[in-house]
Amino acid sequence: MPSPTRRALAVGLLLLAACRAERVEPPAAAAYPHALDSIGTVREIYDGTLSPELAVNTFRNIDRLFPSRTIAAGGAPRALPPAARPLGEIRIASGDTTVGLEAYLELDRVAAVLVLKDGAVALERYRYGNTTRTRWMSMSVAKSVTSTLIGAALRDGRIRSLDDSVTRYVPALAGSAYDGVTIRDVLLMASGARWSERYTDPTSDRRRLLEAQLSQVPGSAMAVMRSLPRAAPPGTRNNYSTGETQVAAEILRGALGGPLAPYLSERIWTRAGMEADATWWLDSPDGVEIGGSGISATLRDYARFGQFILEDGVVAGDSILPAGWAREATTPKVLRGGAKVNYGYLWWTAISEPARSHGAFNAEGIHGQFIWIDPAERVVIVVLSARPHPTEGAVVSDYRFFDAVVAALATEPPPQ
Repeated sequence: MPSPTRRALAVGLLLLAACRAERVEPPAAAAYPHALDSIGTVREIYDGTLSPELAVNTFRNIDRLFPSRTIAAGGAPRALPPAARPLGEIRIASGDTTVGLEAYLELDRVAAVLVLKDGAVALERYRYGNTTRTRWMSMSVAKSVTSTLIGAALRDGRIRSLDDSVTRYVPALAGSAYDGVTIRDVLLMASGARWSERYTDPTSDRRRLLEAQLSQVPGSAMAVMRSLPRAAPPGTRNNYSTGETQVAAEILRGALGGPLAPYLSERIWTRAGMEADATWWLDSPDGVEIGGSGISATLRDYARFGQFILEDGVVAGDSILPAGWAREATTPKVLRGGAKVNYGYLWWTAISEPARSHGAFNAEGIHGQFIWIDPAERVVIVVLSARPHPTEGAVVSDYRFFDAVVAALATEPPPQ
């Protein structure tokens, strides 16, 4: 007859195996309000085959899909007081008609939204059972966080210049298409390496990189990047590539001599007053953070990050980023050879006329994740959506929603 210790161990292993099979955390993790949700798989996310309900559960539990590293919060959260003038009814242009806020939230499957005006909360809504404690996936919003960390490392002297070669920090890419490529080229997604970003195509380079991540074999992601042929001279052609952002993460790892998550915690998460720990996917156990996705954080902390960027990375008079970094990183650029791109350093620049005139920009992730920042009106908008398909499902344009919010906050009469 087995001893009590062995019997307890056997029961524990069976429970753990069952939890992994169903992708459910062990009961010890039940403090997180969604820890016992049944969730889907990573391939289902990228294939766009999750049911609407399973998409919600999965998107708020992505730290269960891969090994993740904690981004620790500090003990003094930045206050987000209610705005003296909350956002009123808005009308959003949609085709030949207009819709209101409630229709936008419903039609576009928005799981949570928060609007800051001058650092105060003008709108905060949660749907699908989410709360202030819910962590939600960022997808490519993480790219803009990675870019910001490069700015912090530049300010700290960990990176000498954006014109340094990639291979100075990532020797594993020597002899590849990344020879002669600069950090700036990578931030502009203009390395010249050939890349296809098709999310639902299992033969695309994006899916090859995902499979490398799924393998959890150290160095497999850089093996994918090292295998890419050159399609254009460095710095001359913008081509959206999640692979570039994994190179950016490796640049940071080389510059810091250690992981990214503790550096994000030290330089931004604690200093900017985030109130909750976040998590960040790894490429392998105890490996490198995924530079292009995999951050999971609360709605309010995404908004605090947006406010940090709006304030040019200055906290209590201390510049965390190089002076003027926010403008430099978020404005349209001209590539070598003269091609103009509506893209900054892993940030998207505005496309509508009112937003362009305000110098607005945004971080954006598939399935409908956004941090929108309007410097002229000092507005930050975070939208976290639960759209099952990576690139489809927005019935109402999110950008029209942003324009409508900014216009309403700018034109409503002040309180009497």
